[in-house]
Amino acid sequence: MISSSANAQIKYIEKLMKSSRERAKEGLYVCEGLRMFLEVLEQPGALVKAYVSECFCGQEVFREKIRGRLTVPWETVADPVFDRVSDTMTPQGILGLVRKPEYDLEQILTGTDRNLLVLEDLRDPGNLGTMIRTAEAAGIGGMILSRGSADLFNPKVIRATMGAIYRVPFVYAEDFGAALSMLSDRGITIYAAHLEGSICYDEADYTKRCAILIGNEANGLSESAASLADSRIRIPMEGRTESLNAAVAAAVLMYEAFRQRRACRES
Repeated sequence: MISSSANAQIKYIEKLMKSSRERAKEGLYVCEGLRMFLEVLEQPGALVKAYVSECFCGQEVFREKIRGRLTVPWETVADPVFDRVSDTMTPQGILGLVRKPEYDLEQILTGTDRNLLVLEDLRDPGNLGTMIRTAEAAGIGGMILSRGSADLFNPKVIRATMGAIYRVPFVYAEDFGAALSMLSDRGITIYAAHLEGSICYDEADYTKRCAILIGNEANGLSESAASLADSRIRIPMEGRTESLNAAVAAAVLMYEAFRQRRACRES
């Protein structure tokens, strides 16, 4: 049993949790909590190693739902040490080291005929995780992110996705402008969420394959990105509200696209 926070494995977990550079170098990230751990068990070859708190190790849920399914090495960790390494206020007692999935832009563009979500410099981990979770629910087929966006494997992002991280393909575009141009070249209509949009979001036609483009929380879309869109769309607002939270705006647009495509299938 690991009984000291000075243990090399504990230090390694802490590095992976705190550093996107370390996660990129190692090709690993940390998955914490029962629900997320059960999700990762469904991904063949993804789990590398598991760590279980002394308390959780004795619980029925571990014995019945996890122990018999573990095909990788696992360690028991003293409760105070697990509490210290955990990234949550109330640790559930289980975490794993997981291989990062890899996709490329061509896979995103050709792997599905569903709509795409494209994000420029999304910085808030909670927003990003919520967007991924909503994207899965709204039938989005993949995501393209600029390099200035938050790390998808930040522990806060992972938790906020509620497992959608395993099912929504994504790629970070080295050249964001070139990626947007590729969308247009493939006949994918780009709708940019913009405060100065010329049409309301529910007037756009999302029934053919399209991409929804969302900008930075504070500054919105850069002019260079917005200029590559086919249309700039706005979400009308009353009162004194100037803009919506980025994740909320993305949800409104994704669900309008989902509604229109469902209506086409059902007609």
